Amino acid sequence: MLNVRGLSVRYGRSVRALEDVDVEVGNGVLAVLGGNGAGKSTLLRTVSGTVRMHGGAVTSGEVLVDGTRVDQMDPAAIVRRGVVAVPEGRQVFARMTVEENLRAGGLGARSAAARASARARVHELFPVLVERARQRAGLLSGGEQQMLAIGRALMSGPRLLLLDEPSLGLAPQMVARIAAIVRDIHAQGTAVVLVEQNATMALQVADHAVALEVGRVALAGPASELAASDEVQRLYLGGHAESAEQAAAEAREAERQLSGRTLARWTS
Repeated sequence: MLNVRGLSVRYGRSVRALEDVDVEVGNGVLAVLGGNGAGKSTLLRTVSGTVRMHGGAVTSGEVLVDGTRVDQMDPAAIVRRGVVAVPEGRQVFARMTVEENLRAGGLGARSAAARASARARVHELFPVLVERARQRAGLLSGGEQQMLAIGRALMSGPRLLLLDEPSLGLAPQMVARIAAIVRDIHAQGTAVVLVEQNATMALQVADHAVALEVGRVALAGPASELAASDEVQRLYLGGHAESAEQAAAEAREAERQLSGRTLARWTS
């Protein structure tokens, strides 16, 4: 679905953000790991066509979606090709209601029937957005705003969803919920590129992963293999496999408890 070949991106004349990056995404979940300044967000901006809005420029390489080059297309054209991004920072329309945010996301849908189907999918994934439909988005909690940002993106029925740091600043239970949501989105037929500094969560939900360092691909492979590698343990998982396993177990328990409370609410 997505093929990034030899991609190099610079900001201005001297700031190199990406250098000769190769990335492929089929129908699975790809985790993109790396510290601050590694180039993760620049990669998503380039794929979504927004890098020029941030002062960046593609200096070499190409980005293809289903074999068609998109790195010179405008963002709206890329959305029409089924690629939708959720930027870092829970960027919702704060003064608009939850329902108005979802309606705005649905403007790119192919038809009224497609919008109705997408809305049903969003409501199934995020029951809280039904409860908060008339509430201003700016008054939601951080976790609810993240759900709304993802739900708004899903309203256009994307085939590839780009998520930039969806767990940033959220409590552990909400991080577990976001991980479960990513799994559900993929299970329903949408491929995902997940940019995360929370490597434990990202490697749990991903099929494959790449790690960027100073704009270059340092590691790439199946997520399970990267999670078990000494280098990933040292750089991204705190240096000990035991700590990663414990964090994963805690996240699964938080997810189980949250799911149990949600089920109890639905059946009460």
